[in-house]
Amino acid sequence: MAAVFPANQVIVVGGGLAGMSAANTVVECGGKTVLLDKSSFCGGNSTKATSGINGAGTKTQKAKSIPDNAEIFIADTLKGGAKKPELAKVLCANSAADVDWLVDKFDLDLSLVARLGGHSQPRTHRGKERFPGMTITYALIQMLEKVAEKSDRARIITKAEVVKLLQNGKSVVGCEYRKAGKMVKEFGPMVFASGGFGADFGSDSLLAQYRPDLLHLPTTNGEHCTGDAIKMGEAIGASTVDLEWVQVHPTGLVKPDDPDAKVKFLAAEALRGVGGIVLDANGDRFCNELGRRDYVTGEMWKNKPPFRLCLNKAAAEEIIWHAKHYTGRGVMKYYASGEDLAKDMGVPVQKLIDTHQTHFDAAKKQEKDPNGGSYPAYPSGKTWDAPSGKTGSGKKFFHNILEGSKVASEPFYVAIITPVIHYCMGGLECTVDAECIDKNGKVVPGLYVAGEAAGGIHGNNRLGGNSLLDCVVFGRVAGKAACKYTFGKDEKFKPCPVPKELKELVK
Repeated sequence: MAAVFPANQVIVVGGGLAGMSAANTVVECGGKTVLLDKSSFCGGNSTKATSGINGAGTKTQKAKSIPDNAEIFIADTLKGGAKKPELAKVLCANSAADVDWLVDKFDLDLSLVARLGGHSQPRTHRGKERFPGMTITYALIQMLEKVAEKSDRARIITKAEVVKLLQNGKSVVGCEYRKAGKMVKEFGPMVFASGGFGADFGSDSLLAQYRPDLLHLPTTNGEHCTGDAIKMGEAIGASTVDLEWVQVHPTGLVKPDDPDAKVKFLAAEALRGVGGIVLDANGDRFCNELGRRDYVTGEMWKNKPPFRLCLNKAAAEEIIWHAKHYTGRGVMKYYASGEDLAKDMGVPVQKLIDTHQTHFDAAKKQEKDPNGGSYPAYPSGKTWDAPSGKTGSGKKFFHNILEGSKVASEPFYVAIITPVIHYCMGGLECTVDAECIDKNGKVVPGLYVAGEAAGGIHGNNRLGGNSLLDCVVFGRVAGKAACKYTFGKDEKFKPCPVPKELKELVK
């Protein structure tokens, strides 16, 4: 079957935040788009993101007098694992404008800002209610649905599994997808935004090929995350990068009545950002809760489970919507007092008192003498915190600390946590314009990639909050680049005049 309207059309594969960012951007640029998703509804893993989206130099940060900028953010991202400065620059330098785009165009609340692990400044934005990934992604879905309802500028097709790329010579000119047992062809440049392979557990899967040591772990990924874009890209000679780097997140939530579930819900890193601490089975701290994710996971594997993420009253109140939501789902528990928590853990309450007092004392010393500690801190400097300092990646930032004398009567929100497969840093190799490249480093004309399907953005470890940002930044980069490829190099291209009824939607 021929395409309905091949002219000026950009094909987007994947209905998560990267795909929706690309599709909305194509419409802004004056083009037409068709978005294909193999699931029965759009959203993908993006809707599960719980901590927020990073931005350096945003309007929200400026209103809160947070001294941040793209240069500081780039340095943190490179120290956090990224290996390609040119891609890190695109990610970070566009962060403020693209976060503000979300706020201004989609009327989103991103007024709260937290500091996550590996960040030297608070820059992870979220709203006051609900999970940020859900609210952001749904806002973009609703916008594209409005465009589709009012014009022929956008189509959204679900239950459409793309199985093959179509080529003219070395150029990608479209794709073939399966829907309701029939094969359908669409023509136009392609933006792959269909996610990673964190649920690809088959014997011939990408996980089995590159990280067989992780196959036994649970995952936070939906069943749709099987690396389809990577496999189709490889089939036409596109280059991949960093496929061996799979992020194991330290805080998968264990449901006590179903502890062996293969798919687990994720505890937002923001829970640690607001002051949550991680304890082992004995009630001891053993790591820098705000260290890199791979570091925290590594320290967990060295210590005794079960591990608990504990939020005191002040920490919980700062992120109370999350705490109550997790409690309602049965993956977090409210304790009226530290006495009750100690009893449930099977440790003396004095152990929890001592653990909190040691943490409290270190925080006070850090406040008084930030550079005089005995241990190396992450990302730089010194720390007074012995439990984390002894690991070589000491805790430097403390928030909502609790004095030991208050522990026995203090209420807590607590979750049992375990390492989970969370994010694939590897994927299709791309340029700063989101163009896929072949194994000789040459651009594959007509093929673009964004989000978790892209590799090389984060290196061997992704910082919290950079995933949603990656989706928006490179989704928009890919959308603009695909339009330029179709319409020419002129930045002012507007090949499809915006219909009167759509002017407000695509402002």
